[in-house]
Amino acid sequence: MLEYKEYLAEILIDEKTLQKRVAELGAQISHDYEGQDLLLICILRGGMIFLVDLMRQITVPHQIDFMAIASYGSGARQSEGDVRLTLDLQTNIYSKNVLLVEDIIDSGHTLSYVLEFLTTRQPKSLRVCTLLDKKERREVDVPIHYCGFVIPNKFVFGYGLDLDEYYRNLPFIGIVDTNKYRPQA
Repeated sequence: MLEYKEYLAEILIDEKTLQKRVAELGAQISHDYEGQDLLLICILRGGMIFLVDLMRQITVPHQIDFMAIASYGSGARQSEGDVRLTLDLQTNIYSKNVLLVEDIIDSGHTLSYVLEFLTTRQPKSLRVCTLLDKKERREVDVPIHYCGFVIPNKFVFGYGLDLDEYYRNLPFIGIVDTNKYRPQA
């Protein structure tokens, strides 16, 4: 794997802009859940950096838990539509305020599956917070209560989003140069 700069077409969202928006989301969530407990559920692995930064900005008492969902293959640029749970929650969500924290929503298939799955466990409330929303890719209508950025239908990486499992650590969201990038076999 080459250095990320070899695959970077442009920086879509810089670090300062990301952190400012995460702080705004944290303030809004804190306001909306004032006086209530909250459970943040992160969809692994892409959402973890967003979760960590977001939870530092949330001032109401909250817990965290994690789920893993498989819907992308190595090098895949879009959801394959075949969604399956690979890691379930450790927390009982019955009668709890749940905020699902996602890195990116594109087709909506994965999120629709997760929401349907979690609803069967009867949380008090179930809302969605996503860092990135690719609205123009939507195939399934899903509710988004908190959104960091609406982005174009571009292949992106950084700030938790991977490129063949690399570069999640980058402090910005970059657009992949698809003329240079070839998925790892």
